[in-house]
Amino acid sequence: MTKGSVKFENVTKSYGEFVALKPLSIDIAPGTLCTLLGPSGCGKTTTLRLIAGLESATAGRILIGGQDVTHLSATYRPVSMVFQSYALFPHMTVLENVAYGLSVKRVPKAEAKDRAETGLELVGLSGFGSRLPSELSGGQQQRVAVARAIVLEPEVLLLDEPLSNLDAKLRRHVREEIRQIQQRLELTAVYVTHDQEEAMAVSDRIIVMKNAEIAQEGTPHDLYERPASAFIADFIGDANLLDTEVIATGDETRIRLLGQELTLPLTAKHTGAAKLVLRPHQVRIGSETLPGSLPAEVTYAAYLGNQIQYTLKSEAGEIFAVAPPVAQPFRQGDNVHFSWADNAPRIVMT
Repeated sequence: MTKGSVKFENVTKSYGEFVALKPLSIDIAPGTLCTLLGPSGCGKTTTLRLIAGLESATAGRILIGGQDVTHLSATYRPVSMVFQSYALFPHMTVLENVAYGLSVKRVPKAEAKDRAETGLELVGLSGFGSRLPSELSGGQQQRVAVARAIVLEPEVLLLDEPLSNLDAKLRRHVREEIRQIQQRLELTAVYVTHDQEEAMAVSDRIIVMKNAEIAQEGTPHDLYERPASAFIADFIGDANLLDTEVIATGDETRIRLLGQELTLPLTAKHTGAAKLVLRPHQVRIGSETLPGSLPAEVTYAAYLGNQIQYTLKSEAGEIFAVAPPVAQPFRQGDNVHFSWADNAPRIVMT
């Protein structure tokens, strides 16, 4: 199966005076899964539809596999799309659904049947060809939609919110299957979702979008550990954002937080107002006052088996924390102190 790159060169999309996509330049490497992530209205679906040819660019160039497809219709682009709704034909068998695109392309019936059966085997549905879509679970229907797309041997596989119709447990299972199929076939895939956990789980690279442009891009690890803004820190995983002030930079950063001056082994870009990013699992809670710790009151405590979740009320704001289970956890109303490991927090400027 051919692996294609995807490249945008200052691509924009406008509807009259409304700008749906500001000048966008991206470069997706062959054989990788790149996720477009962001809240509703950020431009991620518009970007996907521009790759598919379902929308035309107002300006800029779109290249797939090095070929300029900017003005090429969807029919002639080397892509296949898996839609949110699956769009399976209810009167056709599973095998007929998978072979449908091949028949439209006038592939001989025998070859189309063989390729459809191979596609079903790739998604773990061998032996399901004679069933109707109504006889399958939601997860199985989604895999049929993936099989129908990959039998067309696209250079790029596009997935538009493919798991949104599934319950939480099934979403986890199906996303693992999609990722395994993508890696096994070494497909180039562009995946759209608003679910940050889903994006983290399946992606080689994530492009986070906000207000019709890129807010930050990188690996899941980069975005989680090195957010470039308070928006990214809050959007990628849970985060406590504490108002602080950077008073000195260099090999270390000195900050002022609630009247205390603290030294962090971080490098801030400049001095001034900032946010201290503290992930819930990085919060350390104790009953004793330690150097650099801050007072708080436990306002919520919940035992969840593998962890205890706490909400703390402090002068720095509300703090959400998770801790491993212990024999005597803190209770609502307890006065505590919280801190963090030296290398735990991050600073983002405001």
